[in-house]
Parts: sequence; structure tokens; C-alpha cells
Amino acid sequence: MKVSTRARYGVRLMFELALGYGNGLQLLKEIARKQEISEKYLSQIIIPLKAKGFVRSGRGMRGGYMLAQDPQQITVAEIVEALEGNFDIVECVDRPSVCRRASLCVARDIWVTLKEKMYDTLRSITLQDLVDMYREKKEGVMMYNI
Repeated sequence: MKVSTRARYGVRLMFELALGYGNGLQLLKEIARKQEISEKYLSQIIIPLKAKGFVRSGRGMRGGYMLAQDPQQITVAEIVEALEGNFDIVECVDRPSVCRRASLCVARDIWVTLKEKMYDTLRSITLQDLVDMYREKKEGVMMYNI
């Protein structure tokens, strides 16, 4: 099982916005450069994030994007859901009616548990947590290079 490129890049986009939270609008071009992601691809990813109310935009010469909420209020689960929908691992997890064996299927029980654990983990991590982890890593690298 793989997390989609869209979800991975969406988390990285939101991380950059969280990193610059409180410093005004950020250009998508700069985010693309910093994260080494196509600006064109990011321009598609930002649309559902804006629609969900996570991102605000400004137009014109000083236009760009910024978080619409505090980074502590946005979880990785919310970002992934905004970009991918629900966390269905297999179809029968949320729609047992698609399989006549669902009520007795022990494999389905595994997929239900996996979905719950994955969702709980992603829901427990906020954008602020990502910023804090990044700063800790960066500080550790800087201290190591002394």
C-alpha cells in the first residue's frame, strides 16, 4: 500500500505554508522550488485545500497563499482526506454491503483495524508538529556540523 503522490505533495505544500505561518503570503513558485515539486502540480493540489478552508489566497503583484488556520489546528489526516477522500484500504471496510462475506470475514477485520490505526496516527499529527520536527532535525544537523 502506498500513499499517493498527491497526498505526499499536499502535506509538503501545507508544511511550507505552516513554516511561514504569520509571515504573510507565500508564492507557489517558491514553495515548488523549496520542495522540488512542479509548480503546475502544486497549483492543482492547492485547489481542494483552499476549498476545505485550510488555505487563503491573495491576488495581484503581492499575491500568494497562506494558511487560513493556525498550524496547530490542521492535522495530516485532514490534508490527506481533502486530497484523497476517505481512508478506504479496501472497499468493504466502509461499505460492508459490497461483500456478502463481510460479517464473517476475518481479513476485513484486519483492514478495519489497519484503517483505524492509520487514521488515528495521521489525526494525531498537526502541521505544527511537522514544523517542530523539522526545526529539531535542522538544529541537530547544524550542531553536528560544528
